[in-house]
Amino acid sequence: MSDPQARIAEIVNRHDVVLFMKGTPLFPQCGFSSKAVAILDHLGVEYDSVDVLQDMEIRSGIKAFSDWPTIPQLYVKGEFVGGSDIMMEMFEAGELEQLMHDAAVQRAA
Repeated sequence: MSDPQARIAEIVNRHDVVLFMKGTPLFPQCGFSSKAVAILDHLGVEYDSVDVLQDMEIRSGIKAFSDWPTIPQLYVKGEFVGGSDIMMEMFEAGELEQLMHDAAVQRAA
């Protein structure tokens, strides 16, 4: 499957929570990705991540897929949530935790 849009759709639909980011959760490669990981880790939810620095088709394709110009990007149950700033706003308001609860996202082991 070489079509980046189809690959992204498959990733988004295969995982309950997926974060498209620069780097990995253990080694984020930008401050925004680091912030996004810290929020998800604090919530204690299971999530998958995609390092966009490892795949240029995914890196450019995810921006078109979501019609959102920046990375990281968070998806929950196939729906685009937003980037790190939106994640932080939702987290501070308690909305991100509620979203995870409402979506029945698994807690991290």
